[in-house]
Amino acid sequence: MHHVILGAGPAGVIAAETIRKHAPADTITLVGDEAEPPYSRMAIPYLLIGNVKETGTYLRKSLTHFTDQRIEQVTGRVTAVDAKARTVTLDNGGQLSFDKLLIATGSHPVRPPIAGMDLPGVHPCWTLEDARAIMALARPGARVLQMGAGFIGCIIMEALAARGVALSVVEMGDRMVPRMMGPTAGGMIRDWCEKKGVKVFTGTKVEAIEAGSGPDSGLRVKLSNGQTVEADLVISATGVRPAIGFLKDSGITCLLGVLTDEHLQTNVSGIYAAGDCAEAFDKVSGKTIVSAIQPNAAEQARVAALNMVGQKADLKGVTQINVLDTLGLISTSFGNWEGVPGGEHAELTDQASGRHLSLQFQGDVMVGCNSVGWTEHVGVMRGLVEGQVKLGEWKDRLLHDPTKLMDAYLASAQGQGQWAGAADERRR
Repeated sequence: MHHVILGAGPAGVIAAETIRKHAPADTITLVGDEAEPPYSRMAIPYLLIGNVKETGTYLRKSLTHFTDQRIEQVTGRVTAVDAKARTVTLDNGGQLSFDKLLIATGSHPVRPPIAGMDLPGVHPCWTLEDARAIMALARPGARVLQMGAGFIGCIIMEALAARGVALSVVEMGDRMVPRMMGPTAGGMIRDWCEKKGVKVFTGTKVEAIEAGSGPDSGLRVKLSNGQTVEADLVISATGVRPAIGFLKDSGITCLLGVLTDEHLQTNVSGIYAAGDCAEAFDKVSGKTIVSAIQPNAAEQARVAALNMVGQKADLKGVTQINVLDTLGLISTSFGNWEGVPGGEHAELTDQASGRHLSLQFQGDVMVGCNSVGWTEHVGVMRGLVEGQVKLGEWKDRLLHDPTKLMDAYLASAQGQGQWAGAADERRR
């Protein structure tokens, strides 16, 4: 049996190792499109800060790990999949035949249609190659402008601030982290960043990037608010999309991502998907979603790999989970944080202390929540949302006082056999 895995990120590596564990005689080929050992993109900010070297980003520390596991590594970018012929075509003209295929190609950064994106000094922050270019320019005192203040953008911003640059951030949304925070919470994060010395422009677009007039004059960035910002480095962090363009005309069903069932199998038998490119069922919203976070990618890879070797395994569902540290300010978002039609919500905001808590309910179940500067019982918040715990009378108590999360969890989840996690949280 030949298993081909497209993508050498966390999902691809975990799947390959899981297959090897349960099918020691099978052939495994791991295809990656970068000339680097498999590494974690989530470690790149730590590389920028200087907390780790490049080897610290590697997913497996032994350089012989994949050889020892008898996992063949192939470098190339996949350009097409022929589901009927069971073949994969690479950009170097090579072809791979497969019995089982896992699509774990992750995401790629969105390139905004802005004049000047090809100028020297303009970079995404997605690969080790990008990180090397950024580190060469983002020296103490350098003028850096970052486009995008979403989840990934805020992580990059943290690393840039640690390098001592003069940082400006431009976000086209009306607030920071608009896909995980409402107006109040997003505004609080913006205010915090500005107090930390970061210039933040919300509700603003970059209209053009131009080269300066002199050889050492850097870049001139024109904004939609009429201002022009001088920069030595421009970083594009305007979002990511599933890297699935090569699946056009393959016969594999794709929506936002590669559509999968509870076994992570696509509409084509023997072809699976996992990680940031996969669209799987979200048990809270009742819809299929792309949940681009590493814990979900790891579990999807494990479930897909087991099914690829004939061991039936089901994905229990995915949930939107975000915990963010922005220059020392912790914010969280779980599930349907925006609420649902006909639902109820409770909100508590203390602007003076920089704390905000929002809970969303459907019936007596908390279906989503988010917080800023509120680190108490984050595990309980996640447990209530993911566990779909029926709160009964505690729903009304939380509407009156949202801070009673621990009491509500212990009283409600214990009777439903879901309270072990809350007990662990209480001991912390």
